Amino acid sequence: MINAVGTKAKHHRDFGVLSDGYLTKTPILQFIIVSMMFPLWGTAASLNDILITQFKTVFELNDAATAFVQSAFYGGYFLVAIPASIVIKKTTYKTAILTGLVAYILGAGLFFPASRVATYSMFLVAIFAIAIGLSFLETACDTYSSLLGPKKHANLRLNISQILNPIGSIIGILLGKYLIFGQVGNLSEKMARLHGAARLAYGEKMLQLTLQPYKYILFVLIAMLILLALTPMPNTKPAAVAGQVKAKLSETLAYLAHNRLFKKGIMAQFVYVGMQTAVWSFTIRLVLDLNHSISDAQASNYLIYSYIVFFLGKVLATSLFTKIKPTKVLAVYSVLGTIALAIASLASGNIAIYAAVAASFFFGPQWPTIYAHTLDTVTEKKHTETAGAVLVMAIVGGAVIPAIQGVISDSLGSLQLSFLFPALCFAIVSLYFISEVKNDIE
Repeated sequence: MINAVGTKAKHHRDFGVLSDGYLTKTPILQFIIVSMMFPLWGTAASLNDILITQFKTVFELNDAATAFVQSAFYGGYFLVAIPASIVIKKTTYKTAILTGLVAYILGAGLFFPASRVATYSMFLVAIFAIAIGLSFLETACDTYSSLLGPKKHANLRLNISQILNPIGSIIGILLGKYLIFGQVGNLSEKMARLHGAARLAYGEKMLQLTLQPYKYILFVLIAMLILLALTPMPNTKPAAVAGQVKAKLSETLAYLAHNRLFKKGIMAQFVYVGMQTAVWSFTIRLVLDLNHSISDAQASNYLIYSYIVFFLGKVLATSLFTKIKPTKVLAVYSVLGTIALAIASLASGNIAIYAAVAASFFFGPQWPTIYAHTLDTVTEKKHTETAGAVLVMAIVGGAVIPAIQGVISDSLGSLQLSFLFPALCFAIVSLYFISEVKNDIE
């Protein structure tokens, strides 16, 4: 027993864990492995945007109903974030990440029966199961990445890890474009020409294609599971917590409820994630609505362009962070993003499409910056794990705001005009960063 404790303590010191849970220096291999997890939820999220287009046509859904995909996905995040934080508290970040990978594998595996049963509800169950795994992954990885090194570079580390997220998004869209859309052309036009049993049979055939990307994802997930399981990882828990009674959930929630800056960050994260999700969820549909001459696969190219400029926006902003305060950079980003979405809502033809794509550049590192900035307001580190989970719960904005945009689209009879709603959301995010700039000056 003494030897086991001694071994654990030695392992803890080997990584240079400080009393506040941060490390004296960044372990490169371990940081790379954690960062490699970030594309995994980008891939899943971008595949949802492909599935929305596919499901709308096959199941004959309105825009509000298609948003149930995101509701299932981000609803899973919301419900599981606190349980994930409890796992982290009672075990380690590594255990939470392994748990997330296992749940992700099980969720991806559900696409095998879902593609055969061919009901919308079964697909939503599979998507919800994947979200459970991703909630564990993101709750653990966002905080763990920031802790893997000196505290002064926590925000930079998280932004570096997050740079890999749009790469996963691009991979997801490419998998969807070639394995789901394939050579189908414009699915809605083909389905419109079919009736009765022929339409039903063709729809089932199209739904079976949704399984294909998840076969490849399963191989990657299993490889990542094995790699992480075999790699020693630092236990970045604050030393002050180790010898004390751990904070109860009710105590932490009460502490956070009285933290004004934390609550402001939560609201900004909720609105931002919902806005980003809504824009990407309806980008392919927007392109198809404004350009009737292209196929579904061709329309998906514009989402790929969105992820590419998103990546470029992240890289530029992250480089600017070394010279300019992140709040100033993202205040400018948010204002320009609001303008881009307003143009996408009101302009005609290709100008609107290009503006919607350009808006993704200004999404940049909004999520990790709000996350790290808000988590930094938690001065009592015994609340860190739960605070990180509550921040991840703010992702539920991705379940709410796309659904509201879908209702607006159905009510107005115009998907394009409904983009004014995410423009309003981006304006709210810009106000958050402008207020944070003022706080920095004070």
